[in-house]
Amino acid sequence: MKIDRDGNHLENNEVDLIRATEIKRLQILVEGNMELAQKLHADNFQLINPFGGLLSKEQYLGGIASGYFKYLIWEPESEIAVHLYRDAAVIRYQSKLEIKVAGNNLPLMHCWHTDTYEKRNGHWQVVWSQATEIK
Repeated sequence: MKIDRDGNHLENNEVDLIRATEIKRLQILVEGNMELAQKLHADNFQLINPFGGLLSKEQYLGGIASGYFKYLIWEPESEIAVHLYRDAAVIRYQSKLEIKVAGNNLPLMHCWHTDTYEKRNGHWQVVWSQATEIK
């Protein structure tokens, strides 16, 4: 394990940074902050939503920007588990999620999320994301 000049474990810092990045990503998606959302999602981002649909970055963030998708609540309900592999990481956690799609409120859901992050140009970006509804 690497240690920085202040005696901090670098791997732990990266794990904390990935967790903080995911929490920030959820907040900005609920807020609809497309400028920050663009930066946190890789150009080749893909989402598998809880209903099995596949969305590209353009489709997903475009849908949020247009108001077609509107997150009302998206909050982790468990610790964000992180497996770090140099410049890639896989995270998994449970959340509560409430979303409006095409103007229709969907019932509050509880989901498992599995996301893949890559460190690109010194910044963590989500590349793949999959949400599975817990029934």
